Amino acid sequence: MAHLEVDASGLKCPLPILRAKKALAQLESGQVLKVITTDTHAERDFQAFARQTGNALLVQLSQGDALLHWIQRR
Repeated sequence: MAHLEVDASGLKCPLPILRAKKALAQLESGQVLKVITTDTHAERDFQAFARQTGNALLVQLSQGDALLHWIQRR
């Protein structure tokens, strides 16, 4: 379950990360953000983003051409 969802389909790096960062700022600690991406590098980008920011990358799931990411705000 996500408290907020961002559709970054069709966007290339760094735009999906920037959209996620902006959305996470709207959430409270412990809340979850779902991000939908189609960029082939998004899987690694979101793993690095989570490590660098201290937010928890809960799940990454491939669904057709899209990759779904669930991030829990620290």
